[in-house]
Amino acid sequence: MEPRIRAQSKAAVQSHAVRPLLIAFGWLNVGLGMVGTVVPGMPTTVFMLIALWAFAKSSPRFHEWLYNHSRFGPTLQAWHRHRVIPQRAKCLAGMTMAVSFAYLAVFVAKSWVMPTVVGGIMAAVAIFILSRPGTPPAE
Repeated sequence: MEPRIRAQSKAAVQSHAVRPLLIAFGWLNVGLGMVGTVVPGMPTTVFMLIALWAFAKSSPRFHEWLYNHSRFGPTLQAWHRHRVIPQRAKCLAGMTMAVSFAYLAVFVAKSWVMPTVVGGIMAAVAIFILSRPGTPPAE
C-alpha cells in the first residue's frame, strides 16, 4: 500500500474511533449545562459551547439540535456570530466569582497562596467576560 493512501486510511479509522467519544463528551457537557440551569453558581453556557464544539466535530444532527434549541440556541448563536455575552450572564458570572473567591479566602485557604492564584485566574476570566460586548451590533 502506498504511504499516502495508508495515512489516509489510518486517519479515517481514527476519525471513526473518535466520533463516539466526541458525541459522548458532547452529551456529558449538555448534561452538565442542564445541571447548571438549576444549581446556582454552576455555569450553563460554557458547557453548552463545549457540547456544540464536540457535536460540530462528530454529529451534524446533534449540532443543529443544540444550535437551534429554544432555550440555549439564542445564546449560542449570539456567541458564534458576534462573540456576545449577555449582560445578565456577565453579572451572574461576576457575582458567582466574587462569592466563590470570598468563600475560598475565608473558609478554605490556609495561606495566601491559594487565594492569590485563584484570584488571579478569576480576574483574568472576569476581564475577558467584561471585555465582550453585551448585545449584538445593530445590523
